[in-house]
Formats: sequence, structure tokens, C-alpha cells
Amino acid sequence: MAICGSQPARDNIPDYEYIDVNTLPFNIGAFRDAWLERLKPENYSYEEQQEDAFEAEFTQAFGISAETLSGLRSLCRQRKRRQDYKANLKIDKINRHEHYVDELEKLTVGRKPNSEDSTIPEGEVIITVNVYYPCIFERFKHVRPHMTMLMTGSHTLADLKDAICCVSDLQVGGEFSNTPNIAPDFISKDYYKSCFFFLEGVFYNDMRFPECQDISSTTVEWAKSHNFPSYRKAKMQDTKFIDLEIKVGFPYLYCHQGDCEHLVIITDIRQVLWLTTNDQFAPCDPCLFCDKCFQMLHYSVQGNKLGDFLAYPYVDPGAFN
Repeated sequence: MAICGSQPARDNIPDYEYIDVNTLPFNIGAFRDAWLERLKPENYSYEEQQEDAFEAEFTQAFGISAETLSGLRSLCRQRKRRQDYKANLKIDKINRHEHYVDELEKLTVGRKPNSEDSTIPEGEVIITVNVYYPCIFERFKHVRPHMTMLMTGSHTLADLKDAICCVSDLQVGGEFSNTPNIAPDFISKDYYKSCFFFLEGVFYNDMRFPECQDISSTTVEWAKSHNFPSYRKAKMQDTKFIDLEIKVGFPYLYCHQGDCEHLVIITDIRQVLWLTTNDQFAPCDPCLFCDKCFQMLHYSVQGNKLGDFLAYPYVDPGAFN
């Protein structure tokens, strides 16, 4: 979907509040619905096209024979083998954390779920969430995010909370001078489960367990007594991402263990790959597009360019901020 840098705010279509910093608030679920209205089901279907059907469409679109296609496939296989061999000769010096992430990707990329219940629905929106180190760690204030997670629109905020791993949850409380050889069988996370997310004036509290308390009530009452704008409260386990109205790129708050505070920033809800200028099909100049929308709007079924425009591959400079 195209997004513009200098257009009036439109409901549920991301637009900048501050250029290259964060967007105006918009509803994630309505944004997903608007996206699905503009795409055909086959554009986001998981079903792989049958090889025979693909070959027939390919030969017809490019006007080549089946023999030519077979020769091209053989040539591409040979080139791919040479590329793979050269890639294996390279030794990338990465740290152990990046190496661990690479190993995890090798185990997960391309795997299919064991059951249909674990399959992400077609057309589901994917949200990139950065969770930063808690503010108490001075040395980590200016480094990369503590965790980067991909959440679906059907995930709840409680799912996000359960996925966050922080050393504060692993603390062991108590004094053990008389029993130093007895290993404690509990951690803070087991005892102090109260926490909240603060997004767009709403405190989302975790109230799934009997021992959970509304630790946001003190702040809410203080704000009322000091004539601040009123804050609302909701349960994080009942709130899905598609129900949220958020700003992309804006810092929000996750608080747990009483005073351990993390910045949480949603950095992406779509994949922008192209920037166009002098584009007769775009609503603004310049304009950003995801790959599918760019291809569908600017090229014919045969792959021929439609109209006059300039296109440049785009990398978001704030993707890792």
C-alpha cells in the first residue's frame, strides 16, 4: 500500500505525524481490512501454484517454447550451484548472538506447522515489535533493541508479554545465609506477575492470575488528582493487536516487577520495497509501495511497464532504530 509524506491524515491509513519518526494513530485491524480489499485472494494465498500451470503461464507470457524454458531451467541450476559454492567459501565473522539467531532461522524458515490450528491465516497482518533494555541499565541505553519480535494481528498483548524475556523476572528474592546449599525453586516471575503496557493513553494490565494487581491504578489516580487527561484501563489478555490504535515508530511503555520499565516500539506493519517519483499512478510524490502493490499498479500481466514513472529500491533508514 502506498504511503505519503505530506498528505492530510486519513483514517486507518498510516501517515506521518513527524517525518521519518512516527505515524499518526491508526487502527491496525481496519488497516488490514483496507489492505485485503485492494488485493486479490491469490496475491496473499499460501497455496503454491502448480508447476505445470506456472510453466504454461510463463511460456505464454514471454512467448517462448517449452524446450527453451527447459534450457533456461538447466542453466539457472548450474549458476545456482556455483553461487552456493562461492557462498560456502566465505567466512563471516559474527558475534555469538547473531550466530544464535542465524541458527534459529535455519531451524524455522520454511517449516510448516504440525496442525492447521498453528497456521497463520491468509491475509494476516504481521507487526514488528522492538523491546528495549530496561532504563536501569545505563550501558545499554544506546544499543540495539533487547528483543525484536514478529506478532500477528490475532495475537494479544498478553502473548507479547509472555514472549518478553528480562533478567528482572529471573531474580531470586530472599536471604539464604543459613541455607546456602539449598537452591531456590522460585523466581520473581512466579511471584510478581503484575505488569502493564501503556499505549495511547490506555493501561493494559495483566489480570490473568488471582495474584495479579492493577499496578497502574496509582498513576491513574494521581493523574486525576492533578488535572491531567484521564487514562483508561483494559486487560491485556482481552486485547488483540488488530484492536489497537497505535503510532508506528512511537515509544510506548512496558512495566513489570514494580519498576522495571522497557520502551516498546512498533516499527513495521507492512513491507515497503519501492519508492517512486514522477508517478502518474501515485497519490503523492514521492510515494512508497510494498512489492505486490507496486507490481500490480505499475506493470501489466505480461510484465510490461505502464505509464511514466521512476522507481528506486527503498530501504527504511529507521528499520533498526
